[in-house]
Formats: sequence, structure tokens, C-alpha cells
Amino acid sequence: MSQVFTPVSSPAAVNRTLGGSDIKTLVLASLGGALEFYDFVVFVFFALPLSKLFFPHDTAPWLAQLQVYGIFAAGYLARPLGGIVMAHFGDRQGRKRMFTLSVFLMALPTLAIGLLPVYASVGVLAPLLLLLMRVVQGIAIGGEVPGAWVFVAEHAPRGRVGFACACLTSGLTVGILIGSLTAAWINHHLSPADVLGWGWRLPFLLGGVFGFVAVWLRRWLSETPVFAALRERKALSRELPLRKVLTGHRGAVALSMAVTWMLTAAILVLILMLPSLAQKSFGIAADTAFLGNSLAALGLCIGCLAYGWLVDRIGSARALLVGSLALVATTYALFADLAAGGTHFLSLYALTGFLVGAVGVIPTVMVAAFPAPIRYSGISFAYNVAYAVFGASTATLIGYLAERAGPMAPAHYVAMTAVVSVVVAVWLMRVPPSADLELAR
Repeated sequence: MSQVFTPVSSPAAVNRTLGGSDIKTLVLASLGGALEFYDFVVFVFFALPLSKLFFPHDTAPWLAQLQVYGIFAAGYLARPLGGIVMAHFGDRQGRKRMFTLSVFLMALPTLAIGLLPVYASVGVLAPLLLLLMRVVQGIAIGGEVPGAWVFVAEHAPRGRVGFACACLTSGLTVGILIGSLTAAWINHHLSPADVLGWGWRLPFLLGGVFGFVAVWLRRWLSETPVFAALRERKALSRELPLRKVLTGHRGAVALSMAVTWMLTAAILVLILMLPSLAQKSFGIAADTAFLGNSLAALGLCIGCLAYGWLVDRIGSARALLVGSLALVATTYALFADLAAGGTHFLSLYALTGFLVGAVGVIPTVMVAAFPAPIRYSGISFAYNVAYAVFGASTATLIGYLAERAGPMAPAHYVAMTAVVSVVVAVWLMRVPPSADLELAR
């Protein structure tokens, strides 16, 4: 199984620091990713008002929220479709083209959600339209995230790919921070009646505008040197890229899906869902819950960079091991504090967000798992199928478990996925060091 790790780079690549061109690529790619990821995740921050507005008034509150989480999960189920199609063309025609298309496909449905009629106006058509827009969002994000990781990794110099991928992941999490801050501002400055009346529309309308800004930003990016070299040498995959992934790289697919499970649990449960869980299960005030979430999202942005720096110094396997174990410890500490009244909620949530930054290691593991001609397809298939399975089920499962199995159930779930990543990290440490992260531009 030593073939799991393969070079990202051309043989001529050399060790060097990030130059001006590299920094420009990272900034533009990360900012565009932040705006697109905001569009995708802001939905969950407004799960409570959406559950009241898009379903009959006599629906039990817990069931309405479960139905909204189901619509949220539909975006994850749609990800493989978008990811597989965009990755196919990304491996055949270029990374940049698909990198731009995904943002455009995200902006349109996000803007549309902000304009949708509610159940009181059009009845059952309201949740159906919401579901349709969420599916289109899922198709867009399915091509965005894997394509973004491949794009920055293939631009980065050797010895800097861990940090480059982490910068992009940090940029994506900035989108979560923007969504969290937006939700916090709206909940603080508007009354509950105003939020239900019109305030919930604001983040989606802003998100649509953000998305079109991201499309414009990506005009200034260039194709990756790795893909350009493959095209020049006529070394692009001649057979269907996905078929080659499934027939020759099953080990890389399994490894990538395993670590993606922890990524989905950490982001969904600890960052996206915890504000609602803290309110419903532990009685934390909405203002405090969203303030804590903003601190956690900021910590996540910084944590991704810290773990990316660590990858370039000790390797992805050791960084993943350290990060997974730390995540288990801080998750239980946070939930234990919430169960005891939340005295240290803000500080522990900020620390938890920082340690969730261990997810910044995961893209480097996946980028190194597939050879360049099928890299986009390999990552996209493994990541999006895993996210469809785990991401789609997590939101509904956690909502149910928190209601039925006790408030500590979400912590147990996150810990279980982190243990899986510990096993993966230990296995990866058996890979010869010379094969680990030989990545370059």
C-alpha cells in the first residue's frame, strides 16, 4: 500500500519559500473559497427560523428542525454529482475552469433562497423550493472544495504544500466565521419577530452578492503548473479518470474517506451545529452561543494555519495523530462544561475551534494520495461520497441523538471519528518518510 502517497509535482520542482505569485494565488483562491463556503453553511445558522417558516405551524418544533436539517443534508447528498462531473473536466480540461464555474453555481441558488416565499404564502411548494436550491448548492460545493485543494497544492513549492493547503482550508473556514458573525449580528440587533419576518433573508441575499464577487476574483488566477505540464507532455489520463481511480487506487480512496469522516464530524457538530445544540440542549442564550461560535470559527481559521505549518515540519501522519488526540480531549471538556452550566463556555469553545484546525491536515493527506492525471477525480470522489454519507446523516443523527440519547451524544460521535483518524495516522506513519509529502510546484 506504499503507493498511496504519490508526488504532486513535476521532477524539476525545488524547495523554496512562498513567492509573490504563490501568495497572490493563495489569497485569491482562499478569499473566493471563503465567499463560496459562506453561501453553503449560512443555512445551518438559521435552522431555527427556517424550521418555523417553511413548515406548517402545527409541526412539533423538534420535528420541524429535523426536517430543516434533512434539507440541509440534501446539499451533501448532491455533492458527489457535482464533484464527479466537475472533477472529470478538471482532470481533462484544466483546474481553473471548474474552479470558477463552481462559484457561479453557488451564487445563484443562495440569492434565490433569500427571495423564496414561505409556507404561509405558498404551502408545500416552499420547502420543495428550498430543497431544490439546497441541491444546487450541493452540486456547486462538490466541485469547489476538492478543486481548490488541488489548485493550491499544484501551485505551491515543495516543502510548503501543507501550509498552502491549510491556507485554503483556513480561507474556507473564514466563510464559516463570516456566517457566524452575520448570524450573531442579526440575532443581537433584530428582535425574534423581525428575524422571522425578514431578517433571515439578509444573509442569503448578501451571500449571492458575495458569490458573484468570488467569480470576478477568480478571473485573475492562472492554470496550475502541474496541469499545464501534463497537457504539454500529453500525459493527461486517456481513460475515464474516475474509472482509473476505482480500479487502481482503492486504497487511496478508502484512506481519504476515513479522514473525511472526522472532518465532517468536527466541522458539522462542533462548528456549525453547536450554536443550536447549546441553546436547545444546554439552555445557553442565543447571543452567547453565537458569540462563542464566532470565537470558535476564528480559532479554526488560525488552527488550520498552525496545523499546516506543523505538517511541513513533522509530516502529515504525525500532525494528524496529534490533532486527532487533542480534538478528543477538548470536545469532552467543552461538553462537560456545558453540562455543568457553561461557566467556561466561551474560552473552551474558542480552544475547541483552534483544535478543530486539525482538519487542515486532511487535504494534504488526500492530495498526496493520488497521481496528478487523476488527482481531482480521486479526491473529489472520495471526499464527496464520504461527505454525502457522513455529512448527510450527521446533521439529522445528531439532532435526533441530542433529543433522545442525552446532551453528551454529539461529543461521543466526534470522539469516535477522531479515533478512526488516529488509526489512519498510525498506519500512515508506516509509509517511508521519503514518500510522505514529496509535493511541489
